Amino acid sequence: MSWTLMIHGGAGQMTRETLTPAQVEGAEAALGRALDAGAAVLSADGTALDAVEAAVRVLEDDPHFNSGRGAALTHDGIAELDAAIMDGRDRNAGSVAGVTATRNPVSLARAVMAHSPHVLLSGAGADTFAREQGCEAATQDWLVLPERRAQLEEMLAGGGKFDVDMKYGTVGAVACDSHGHVAAATSTGGVTGKRWGRIGDSPLIGAGTYADDRAGAISCTGSGEFFIRVGVAHEICARARIGGEPVADAAKAVLDEVHAMGGTGGVIVAAPDASAAWHFTTPGMYRARLSSEGGREIGVFGQA
Repeated sequence: MSWTLMIHGGAGQMTRETLTPAQVEGAEAALGRALDAGAAVLSADGTALDAVEAAVRVLEDDPHFNSGRGAALTHDGIAELDAAIMDGRDRNAGSVAGVTATRNPVSLARAVMAHSPHVLLSGAGADTFAREQGCEAATQDWLVLPERRAQLEEMLAGGGKFDVDMKYGTVGAVACDSHGHVAAATSTGGVTGKRWGRIGDSPLIGAGTYADDRAGAISCTGSGEFFIRVGVAHEICARARIGGEPVADAAKAVLDEVHAMGGTGGVIVAAPDASAAWHFTTPGMYRARLSSEGGREIGVFGQA
C-alpha cells in the first residue's frame, strides 16, 4: 500500500511583503528536511507515528518556526512550549504544555504517551517528567532567539495587545503509513505575549491534534482560542467518519465555521487511504507534502 506525509510550519500573515526572500528560502529548506526525515521512516516501512515525530523534530530545531528553538515568548520573556502526538491505531496520545527546558517537546509528548498513565502534562511537572525520561534538555538561552525577544518588546511597546495575527506559526505533521495507519503531531511556542499560563489548541487532543484510523489524522495551526471552541481536529474526523465526507471537504467546512466565529488558520489532514489535503484561511501557510508516488510539493504563499 502507498504512504503519504504532509507537514506544516504554521498558517498566518505570510506574504511577500512580510517575509524576506531569505526567510522564505530558509523555511522552505527546513520543510524539505522535515519531509526527508519523515519520508525516510515511511519508505522503510516504518510507522506513521515514527514519521510524524521525526518530521516535527526537524522543525522544532529550526529557528524559522514557532516551536522549540525560535518559539514565541510569553509576556515575561520565556519560551513555554506545547506539543502533542497521537496514534490512529488505538487513539493513544500524549501531550505537554508550558515546558521550558526540553529541546524536542514532541518527543516528550511521545514519552508521556508511552511511559505515563496520563495524556497531558504541564509546567513544572512536565519538566520534571522530561528529566526523569532522559529527554534531551535545552536551556532558555538556546531556545530564545534575539528576533523573538525583539518581537515581544515591539508588542509590549505597542501596549501589549494579545497577538492573534501570527506571522510565525505552530508546526505539525500527519502521515499514513503503508499499512493504512495514521498519526499526527503538533508543536508550538504559542503566541507572542501570552500570559497566565495560556495554553492554545496544539496540545489539546481533539482541538489542535487528532488521529483515528477510522477517519484520518489532523494537525492544526491558527487562532488557538477558536480552534479549541470548535474542536477542529476531532470535528474534521467526525465529519469524515460519521458523515462520510471526503477529508478535504470536511477540513474546509470546519475552517469555514472557525472563520465565521472570527478565527483564522489552517489544517493538514492524512486519511487512511493515503489521500491527504490541506486548507487554510490565512494569506499563507508553510506547508509541504510527499507520498510514495512522489509529488513532492513545498509552498508558503496563497491557497492551494
